Amino acid sequence: MPGKQSPAPVKAMPAGWPVGSFTSYAEAQAAVDMLSDDGDFPVKDISIIGVDLMEVEKVVGRLSWGKVLGRGALSGAWMGLFIGLLISMFQTELVAPLVAGLAMGVVFGLVTAGVPYAMSRGTRDFATTTEIIANRYDVICAPDSARRARDLISRHRHNRR
Repeated sequence: MPGKQSPAPVKAMPAGWPVGSFTSYAEAQAAVDMLSDDGDFPVKDISIIGVDLMEVEKVVGRLSWGKVLGRGALSGAWMGLFIGLLISMFQTELVAPLVAGLAMGVVFGLVTAGVPYAMSRGTRDFATTTEIIANRYDVICAPDSARRARDLISRHRHNRR
């Protein structure tokens, strides 16, 4: 029927048997890489699942008007130079579009950085980074290959000690 949209496909949890549990993603990734290096192991049967997810927001510094406007101007300058370069490709003049793009980019960057900072009214005078981490990372495998994967991972862990 026209106008009807099909529903978004539901994502299913990966199925399989646990073949290893690790405290870091790097360890889980190394285990899967080791299975991949085996050559004939069907790595498409493997999934890494983060368990007990947490969102961690790390404060990386203070914000000030100088930092906010400086970063906004720099970001806008890069965008303006890019647009100026694109425009200059279709004109005989090279410098004028670059200068105009740079100037408009700086103004745009100042406005787009300054307005939200001013609207926050000092309630968020710090910069952060955000990441999702897990308490542990489980490697699961399709039942047909699970025993072999578990044995290879176990042997690899034993040989590293």
